[in-house]
Amino acid sequence: MKSTNKWLELAIVLSAPLLSVIDVFIINVAIPAIKKGVHASDAEVQLVIAGYLLGYAAFLITGGRAGDHFGRKKVFFWGMLAFTVTSCLCGLSTTALQLNITRFFQGLSASFMVPQTIAFIQILFTEPKERAKAIGMFGITLGIASVTGQVLGGYLSDTHWVIDGWRLVFFINLPIGIATLWATYKYVNETKANQGSKFDYSGIAILTAALFCLIYPLIEGREKGWPLWSIALIVASFGIFAFFIRNQKQKLAENRNPLIDVRLFEIKDFNIGLLAVLFHFMLHTSYLLLSAVYLQNGLGVSAMNCGLYFILPGVLFTISSIAASKLMLKFGKRVLQAGTLFMGVTFLLQIQLLKPGVDTVVIILLMGAWGFGNGLVLPSLLNIALRSVPASYAGAAAGVYSTFQQTASALGISIIGGIFFYFSRQGWQLAYTAGIAAILVCVVLVFLMLCLLPNVKSPVQKVEVLQE
Repeated sequence: MKSTNKWLELAIVLSAPLLSVIDVFIINVAIPAIKKGVHASDAEVQLVIAGYLLGYAAFLITGGRAGDHFGRKKVFFWGMLAFTVTSCLCGLSTTALQLNITRFFQGLSASFMVPQTIAFIQILFTEPKERAKAIGMFGITLGIASVTGQVLGGYLSDTHWVIDGWRLVFFINLPIGIATLWATYKYVNETKANQGSKFDYSGIAILTAALFCLIYPLIEGREKGWPLWSIALIVASFGIFAFFIRNQKQKLAENRNPLIDVRLFEIKDFNIGLLAVLFHFMLHTSYLLLSAVYLQNGLGVSAMNCGLYFILPGVLFTISSIAASKLMLKFGKRVLQAGTLFMGVTFLLQIQLLKPGVDTVVIILLMGAWGFGNGLVLPSLLNIALRSVPASYAGAAAGVYSTFQQTASALGISIIGGIFFYFSRQGWQLAYTAGIAAILVCVVLVFLMLCLLPNVKSPVQKVEVLQE
């Protein structure tokens, strides 16, 4: 085994969450340019985001298991290689269909490389203080990635070199990917593989089919006037989800390593926490899409300036999330409830104030206020959702949480994004009002779910949560 600085190894593997999150947010600001570049419909540009999240969500648990089975360095390396290649294929796409297919596989690639970062943290940092610092760096990376994605999306989509600027949104991953692959090969040590870890191939197929049958018709069906096939697929998705749960229960009873340990859903507070996660990530991801499109199409902001508008929300998000982790010790879930109410107020003010002719300072302040409120909620949702889960289920629960989070994001793009684009035919201001109204419904539901949870002030130990 090579003698390598573990902090250097951490820096290398943190490139996975960095790139995967950038590629969610970098698209938002570039959506108008992408739509024009590949002659896409509103539904097709929604799929550019939702398809990525669908591939990510469906295979996230599988990606973690693959690292256990084959070795984490090996899976990280091949996941990063696949992510780099599919990113370039996205940039080379000439039609919306090509772009959406390659985006799905890009998300799938991310689902294999990102879980290895979490696993490496557990293996490299066994001392509690060092591990806490490493986990903190993981969180900071996610914050930096969200801000970087929005800014890069605005800058690159407004850039016109030899190729269209929106294509650079995807090609930017090529040099980073190559550098990471070289550094991984040279400096990252392999971990011991667990050959006893098996895959639930049929579970993966069933879950992917259920997610596809739900998300695809929600997007494409609206565009085509809700034909019979779209309604049929949505109805079928519920049947497939029910079959998936029954399939997982049967495998659990037969000790056959199911994809998801369904015993987790017997924990009432875990279920309520997941519903809070569902509604929050629906509003979080859809808001970033709605605001980016409305700023450009409704308020006439350039793509470059639109990206810059997201810097203050990102900075305030980071500050409030750090403060929330300390305030949770004293006030518990009330911190999240306060953040939810704060976001609700900012959304109401945005409906009233973000109209053509609005002052730039008002836009920046309102978006910054949203970022601050979001920071009080989003990072602490993990602790709230997993608080009542026994330590023996921590790894499985973390996998379910991550899958649920990505699925919720895809549903937010599909449902709330669908409402936004539907009303855009009657004007962008009406579309934004309708979209934010749908987001406010999610805010209320998050608050109600938080009210149903017990207010335990001592936080869950993150070390246990990340053992997957």
